[in-house]
Formats: sequence, C-alpha cells, structure tokens
Amino acid sequence: MKSKIYDCITFFDNNFIFNLRYNILKDFVDCFVVCESKFDHKGKPKKINFIKKENYEEKKIRHIVLEKPFPKNNDAWENQAIQREFLLSNLSDINDDDYIFFSDPDEIQTPEILIDFELKKKYGIFMQKTFNYKINLFNEYESPWEGTRVCKKKNLKSINFMRQKVKSKNLRHSFFRIDKEKNIEIFNNGGWHFNNILSPQEISLKLKTFAHTEFSSEEFSSIKIIEEKIAKRIDLFNRNHTYKAVEIDDTFPKYLLKNLNKYEKFIIKKIIDHKD
Repeated sequence: MKSKIYDCITFFDNNFIFNLRYNILKDFVDCFVVCESKFDHKGKPKKINFIKKENYEEKKIRHIVLEKPFPKNNDAWENQAIQREFLLSNLSDINDDDYIFFSDPDEIQTPEILIDFELKKKYGIFMQKTFNYKINLFNEYESPWEGTRVCKKKNLKSINFMRQKVKSKNLRHSFFRIDKEKNIEIFNNGGWHFNNILSPQEISLKLKTFAHTEFSSEEFSSIKIIEEKIAKRIDLFNRNHTYKAVEIDDTFPKYLLKNLNKYEKFIIKKIIDHKD
C-alpha cells in the first residue's frame, strides 16, 4: 500500500498563506491537517480563524481545534509545544507508514519532491529559500531555511522534538555524539519560506502573539516602524539585513506562475537595485 502524505501545520489566522499552500500542494498531498487553538501562545483567548474555502476539497482538510486553555504560568514556547503535540494526538488513526510533514504555515515544500515520495532516513529536512514581506523579496541571510520536517508516523514520537532537535548541523557532529539525532535526509531546493507576506497590521499582531515574546514590544511591533522597514526592505529585528527583489522565474511554484494576478499585491514588479 502506498504511504499517504499528511501536510500538518499549526494555525493562527493567516488564511491567505494557507490558501497559497493548499493550491501549491493539493495535487501532491492526501490530507492537510490544520491545528488551531482557541488561545494564542501567550494564553489569551482568540476566535477560530480558519476558513474552509469553497474550492477546498472537503476530504483533504482536517481542521482540529484545541478547546482547552493552556496551563497557567506556561511560557509561549511551552504552549506552542502543547499545540503541536495535540495535533499529533489527533493522527492516531493514520497508518504507521504514512508520512507526517510538519511546517510553519509559510514554509511550503517543493511539490515535485512529493511525487512517489520515499524517505531514506528517519527524518527529513526541507531546505527552503526565504522571502520576506513580498513573494519575490529574497532574504539571502536566512536561505537556505530549515523549514518543513518529515517523518513516518511510526517513528514520530514528538512533533516538537522533530522541529526543535532535528537540525542539519547535527550531521556535523561526530559519530560519538549520540545525544544528537543524525538519522536525517536533507532535501535541497526543498521549497519556499514566504515569511511575513502580510500587511503591517497583521505583522504587528503576529509579533504580539507568537512564541518569540522578545519581539512583542513597541520597538518591533509598532505598525509605523514595520511600515518603514518594509519600505526600506530591511529586517524586522534590527539585524542589518537588507532584502533584494528578484524576478519571478521557474524556481517559483508552478501554481504561482499561473496565477500571478491573484497575488500582485505582494509582488514587486519593477526589479531595480533598491537604495535607501
């Protein structure tokens, strides 16, 4: 029996990026698993935001909702881990040899790699190009990005472990470092990390609610400051990174190339060297 592919994410509110993800991967994935909580990672109540669009194939979408509040006094990272493991606990019905791909919603794996997919190691890491603010605003500083992870269901004990401890740098450690997971296959040209392809208002909300609480202050989350950084094409976190607009070519998803008009708001059309 052919192994099925489950594309799994935890979800906050970005239906735009999920819609892009769905359309890029739908012909290559058996089921999209979307895990959403009624609380953000700081423990504050939130509404359920995921929208099942009319063009989504019903049997391909599994929307899981974590109803319970996170434990009091938990930090944001602990709550993120709880949501990830809640997702895994809801996959008890799938076969042991099925593949669980886990990504942040904006990490989209190269769909062609999924054709007749076979993992030769225990874990897989997809090395992805990073783009910030705009679909074609390239971030060379965080490329390749270690994004999507994959593992067979029978080998997956913890999504948080796979996400936090399965790293390409582990492969550089000596054979004797048994504390480092090294049974890893690397997939180069493994997709795209479309980071913060959002409005300034949405980026601000993300910074105020996600696990990196060190970036929730006004120094980073002010809408005015975010607008200025997008205009200058510079990093949100003051790391002296400047991003470069690139032509959209055949290294981008085929779906995107066929539907550029749908995403023109987030595409830089005139490619010139940007100077402040």
